[in-house]
Amino acid sequence: MLRKIRIFVSLSFFTLITLYFIDFSGFMPDEFHVLEHLQLIPALLGLHFGVLIFLLLITFLFGRVYCSSICPMGVYQDIVTWARKRFGKKKKFKYKRPLTVLRWSVVGITLIAFFTSFTFLVGLLDPYSAFGRMTVHMFKPAYLAGNNLLESIFTQFDNHTFYKVGVYVASVSSLVVALLTLLVIGWLAAVNGRIYCNSICPVGTVLGFFSRFSLYKIRINEDLCNSCGTCGRKCKASCIDTKHHEIDYSRCINCFDCIEVCSKSALKFSYSFKKAEKQIPPVDASKRRFMMAVGVAGVAASQVFADSKLLQTARNKAKRQTAITPPGSQSTDHLLSKCTACHLCVSKCPSNVIRPAFNEYGLSGFMQPMVSFEKGFCNYDCTICSDICPTGALTSLTMEQKHVNQMGQVKFVIENCIVYTDGTSCGACSEHCPTQAVSMVPYKGSLTIPHTETDICVGCGGCEYVCPAVPHKAIYVEGIDKHNKILLEKEVKEEVIVDGFGF
Repeated sequence: MLRKIRIFVSLSFFTLITLYFIDFSGFMPDEFHVLEHLQLIPALLGLHFGVLIFLLLITFLFGRVYCSSICPMGVYQDIVTWARKRFGKKKKFKYKRPLTVLRWSVVGITLIAFFTSFTFLVGLLDPYSAFGRMTVHMFKPAYLAGNNLLESIFTQFDNHTFYKVGVYVASVSSLVVALLTLLVIGWLAAVNGRIYCNSICPVGTVLGFFSRFSLYKIRINEDLCNSCGTCGRKCKASCIDTKHHEIDYSRCINCFDCIEVCSKSALKFSYSFKKAEKQIPPVDASKRRFMMAVGVAGVAASQVFADSKLLQTARNKAKRQTAITPPGSQSTDHLLSKCTACHLCVSKCPSNVIRPAFNEYGLSGFMQPMVSFEKGFCNYDCTICSDICPTGALTSLTMEQKHVNQMGQVKFVIENCIVYTDGTSCGACSEHCPTQAVSMVPYKGSLTIPHTETDICVGCGGCEYVCPAVPHKAIYVEGIDKHNKILLEKEVKEEVIVDGFGF
């Protein structure tokens, strides 16, 4: 029964999280973003103390149920393991000693990356963010293609339930990383079960430490056990030592497969104040090796971080000198210190203007979100990206705050403007500016030409997107390191009135 309940809960979380990532039509309510906020590293970065307390509490009570049911990457591995058993040669697992040095070295590297703001590594090692990238760059395009196929079929019968949408790759580099993640973790799961969770994933290692002290555990009744070894062969975490009747609780994910297959009912998930089975004693030398590994990792991370700054300076030769960070990011530094590149904002942006960065932020900001106006412009009345961000990298904005949030400043290059080069009227940029930061002023005869006021520009990119000048735009948005608040016309008038009364 416990195994069936675990499978139901796991598939429910996995399905809902995946659908929320790939949903483009808005059929899933916005409230479902709470599922993304239940993930450990995003909750830690976003300082969501309620979520952190909840996750630690259930770990202290029931062990690593987070890894078995809440984390979508964990469920993905279980699906691969099930598929391998169903369609391939059945895999028999066996007990393996924990890779203690590797596990805690990865945790040390993650901490160093976090404290040095090298969040590229944090996002790369975070299982939720890794799954998010897989979903956005691989599952979603396939989902959109399937939608278009259904649209073409239903349209033949004059049924317009489905509508055609654009299928595109947001970032080739992120697609490659997502594909490698899918293949590597999938291969590890097919060959060694949950070895990724128990040897590489920093979340699994940290929760495994706490789960050693959980109240409810799978316990072996030695009086009933006949040492047949069936439970150990079914344990995908390879944590059951059947010879010594011991379970490594730091690696047990409470999948309950062992309880299901035990013919003697010798395994029970129970609460007890009795002393638990002895744990595998730690090797003192591993602690020394771990500290050495952390030290080496620190030097390496610092050097890579420094090199990334040089790389950013050396390669920043594009017209746009500073990348545009999404609404609510506050500043480049704030974004890079909080974002794990889960790409939920990339997937949910209705205008498709948020895409993963390549080297626009430097190496430390690889795959983190930036705003680009090739496919559209930022909707003046949209706050979706800042509302759903689980880490606090994009802080929530009200509609009023969004209207005065400046994430970039308009720049005009007269030499590229068709009014200047072709002597023809235009004005498209001015028509699409929501704050009138771009207006048309007299030029020659009846012609008018754009005039810009950067102080009231919100950086939405409407002007850049609609500008007909090719191959180089005559008007574009330059990013700024720190977002500003602009003064709308009514606010300016209010200030003038207040000043008039002598305040």
